[in-house]
Amino acid sequence: MLTLSLILIPLIAGVITLITKNNSAKQLALIGAAIELVLAVVIYSQFQPTAAQQFGFSYPWIQSAGISFAGGIDGISILLVMLTAFLTPLIILSTFRQPYKNASTFYALILFMQAALMGVFTAADAFLFYLFFEAALIPVYFLAAVWGGEDRIKVTFKFFVYTIFGSLFMLVALVYLYYQTTSAQGHTSEISAFYKLALDAQKQGWIFWAFFIAFAIKMPVFPFHTWQPDTYTESPTPATMLLAGIMLKMGVYGVIRFVLPIVPLGLQTWGTTAIVLSVIGIVYGSIIAIQQRDMKRLIAYSSFAHVGLMSAGVFSQTLSGVQGALIQMLAHGINVVGLFFIIEIIFSRTKTRNIEQLGGITQRTPHLTVYFMILMLGSVALPLTNGFVGEFLLLRGVYESNIWLGAIAGTTIILGAVYMLRLFQKSMFGAKSTFTEHFADLSFSERAVLVPLVIMVFWMGLYPNSFLKLTEPAVSNLLQMIHY
Repeated sequence: MLTLSLILIPLIAGVITLITKNNSAKQLALIGAAIELVLAVVIYSQFQPTAAQQFGFSYPWIQSAGISFAGGIDGISILLVMLTAFLTPLIILSTFRQPYKNASTFYALILFMQAALMGVFTAADAFLFYLFFEAALIPVYFLAAVWGGEDRIKVTFKFFVYTIFGSLFMLVALVYLYYQTTSAQGHTSEISAFYKLALDAQKQGWIFWAFFIAFAIKMPVFPFHTWQPDTYTESPTPATMLLAGIMLKMGVYGVIRFVLPIVPLGLQTWGTTAIVLSVIGIVYGSIIAIQQRDMKRLIAYSSFAHVGLMSAGVFSQTLSGVQGALIQMLAHGINVVGLFFIIEIIFSRTKTRNIEQLGGITQRTPHLTVYFMILMLGSVALPLTNGFVGEFLLLRGVYESNIWLGAIAGTTIILGAVYMLRLFQKSMFGAKSTFTEHFADLSFSERAVLVPLVIMVFWMGLYPNSFLKLTEPAVSNLLQMIHY
């Protein structure tokens, strides 16, 4: 019941928020998200890394077809469950100084998004996974379309078409795999049953590409990334935080959960191609990020580069690569939400996101400078910060798979430092501009968002084993299923 409650609590809280008055919506949403976080901490405290799926639930859904409403948590999903529960209340809290029209609907959509994300990360049935995978698209679509920027309609339409297009490929693959299984009901859609299938190389090849297209669009991986920069830029910052901090992880998680154990022969044939595309994305995203003047767009391309490294690590099919991806998803979510929030703080005071128009902010608010610096250093993977362990494991995994691709992927360290230091230096230091002359210091609610994120930057950097030990047994078991 604990896992099911992770889905139900934000769903119920979202409905209550939707029907309440606008002026109390944000407080109700925050209470609902806080209850969810407490439940996630309880699950974390009781989680056993060496055990299989835990806190499970299973109810008949379409019983005659062998399809069930089933879920649970294992070492592959635990960090993403915790990430979703941790970031959502902070994202809600980050909006307390920013009024939104139709606030009840706005905050209800955030909670519905959280419920769908929890469903994705805990689903044990393939069609339930698909249901939540698609459901997560709906709230963020409306958040961007209603509360986004001037080009929001065109951008959200492109985002919607892209993701629906990719998901159709996945649905075809899931239906095919379903009909290859056997059970007392004839067929079953349990994900674990798909792991036992022994399909020939040709079938695994097309199933690999069906899954890859769906998940590569969601991450995104080059060349399926063209929806991302505009969507991140035009969406309201809370929606951008949800997209970059949590939602893009669905794609990486999907590859780990479905592609690695189900189509090993497809991986053998096409895995290197996937790594090449991922590495191209790392270099391309980093170079484009260096050229950006819009801070939000810069972080969008930075995110694209980071997820390219996660993708390359997963497709390396190594313990270091897959475990590094899980750790880096947690670290990246923390860092990118913090960075987008700082950009929103700067924009709310200066009404510009253009780096060239900023400067001298540190003279007005040294506290913001410290928080910005810590999150920036985590993003560039400085040792003793949260980004270092995951990035090291990812590069090691890619290197073990292909030394040359590993070397090219390693350029992310240099290029990442270039664009992040440029962003930090130009916005925070130098002479004050007319935009930053009257920059106000941080409010209590803004500090309340940034302090937990900064604590996590150091906790993950100083005590990485407290997270690695949660994932290693499950990742090892998963990789043992890969046999050519």
